[in-house]
Amino acid sequence: MKKFLKEFKEFALKGNVMDLAIGMIIGGAFSSIVASLTDNIINPIVGCFVAGGLNGWTVTVGKAQLGIGAFIMAVVNFIILAFVLFLMLKGMNKMLSLRKKEEEAAAPAEPSAEEKLLTEIRDLLKDKQ
Repeated sequence: MKKFLKEFKEFALKGNVMDLAIGMIIGGAFSSIVASLTDNIINPIVGCFVAGGLNGWTVTVGKAQLGIGAFIMAVVNFIILAFVLFLMLKGMNKMLSLRKKEEEAAAPAEPSAEEKLLTEIRDLLKDKQ
């Protein structure tokens, strides 16, 4: 049991898990901001053109009432979140590629096999003289 707790502690305190937890919290907060944007800004603007806004759109099939407008607003929420995540990942990848280029430029390139061979020959010739 002690070994199990130790392994769990190592797993839970790894940087990736903590980053994931922070990302989930920020994502939840951002999701509520996007929901507010669609409910309080986009839906009223659409309501100027459609009576009751999108949330008022329903279709009755038999005794069931389908909330088509609410579904459309959920799709709009998803598209906004997906677009913002795409932009964030694109920015992160750009930063990582810049960092990788800096590291590659900082590290001197290892000499090729041909250069190593020529260096050995030069050193041997120096030793003979």
